[in-house]
Amino acid sequence: MVQYEWQRVADALERRIRAGEIPPGGRLENERELADVYRVSAGTVRRAVRELRDRGLVETLPAKGSYVVDQGDA
Repeated sequence: MVQYEWQRVADALERRIRAGEIPPGGRLENERELADVYRVSAGTVRRAVRELRDRGLVETLPAKGSYVVDQGDA
């Protein structure tokens, strides 16, 4: 099955969140940093973060960044 790059990035970030590497309330790296880490475009990172929001794992605050949601609250 073909997997889009945004799915690969979203899955990798989800694994980090579930492993506790990024704890509840923790902030994800900014788009440029994530793009560098995963070697993808900023647009791909944006789509991956949108997927994490859809999965209920993060919330994005305008001009602040994306933060991991406490799964007890999700």
